[in-house]
Amino acid sequence: MTLFDMPLERLREYRPERDEPADFDAFWKQTLDEASTHDLAPDFAPHDAPLTGVQVYDTTFAGWGGHPIRAWMMVPTGGTRLPCVVQYIGYTGGRGLPIDHLVWPTAGFAALIVDTRGQGAENPSSAGATGDPHGGDFAQAPGMMTRGILDPEQYYYRRVFTDAVRAVDVAATHPAVDAGRIAVAGISQGGGIAQATAALHPDVKAALIDVPFLTHFRRAVEITDREPYQEIVRFLATQRDTADRVFRTLSYFDGMNFAARGRVPAMYSVALMDFICPPSTVFAGYNHWAGQKEITVWPWNGHEGGGGRQRELQLHHLRRLFSVV
Repeated sequence: MTLFDMPLERLREYRPERDEPADFDAFWKQTLDEASTHDLAPDFAPHDAPLTGVQVYDTTFAGWGGHPIRAWMMVPTGGTRLPCVVQYIGYTGGRGLPIDHLVWPTAGFAALIVDTRGQGAENPSSAGATGDPHGGDFAQAPGMMTRGILDPEQYYYRRVFTDAVRAVDVAATHPAVDAGRIAVAGISQGGGIAQATAALHPDVKAALIDVPFLTHFRRAVEITDREPYQEIVRFLATQRDTADRVFRTLSYFDGMNFAARGRVPAMYSVALMDFICPPSTVFAGYNHWAGQKEITVWPWNGHEGGGGRQRELQLHHLRRLFSVV
């Protein structure tokens, strides 16, 4: 790995002009209003996990279009009125198993681990359990970046971001959760989803956004040859007359445009040797974030970012923010 993007001094000042459609807010209001016509229908089925000190619920709720979305709800045994972290998953991954997500509940937080529709059939360590009826009833291998990319109403991430917003409502309905202390979190794709959700949902109180994907699309496809941004490049290489339509669609989903609407405290992280989510794309989101913010820089890391050390920093951050003893 090498340093390949801008020097850190320039990154800290990098605030590119946003390509924002005039109807951005109206688009998302209509999308979420349509979703709200479907009963949330949260179902927390007790799950017999071989764990002590943690109660696990195999959770289902109605996402975009009323489609069933799977999640794990994990609660410290006997906990009441707990702060909650809604966690979103990286690209190609699914919710996996409860044993994969013990950090939050063992630290005294409830956690909702949300499947990403249609994903989770490639990474054997984090299988998914949620299909996308627009493309199939089962999880699949990668190829989501260009699904519906010529029309913002049909684009795959319209459904994903809507599911994510609905997941916050689901977490708030659990009797062990304090609905006034909900944070969203994620790494890579999960970080991009958390960034969008924190801007779209008025009741989110904090955002933990690690090496976020889905941000500053145009620069990303121009400076990195890594997946999954290359899915867009390959599409444009063959569908040569679609670039204007593609980037118009992506403007409705660009993390910079969500960040400009972010008002809650946000904790970002960036890795300077990250070829998958280049540092300039992360700083583009961070520097546009409108609310209180901080960023942890990992100079010698790639897309793994700060790993467990970043989780420790986040736990200290949320404990202070949510007054957790």
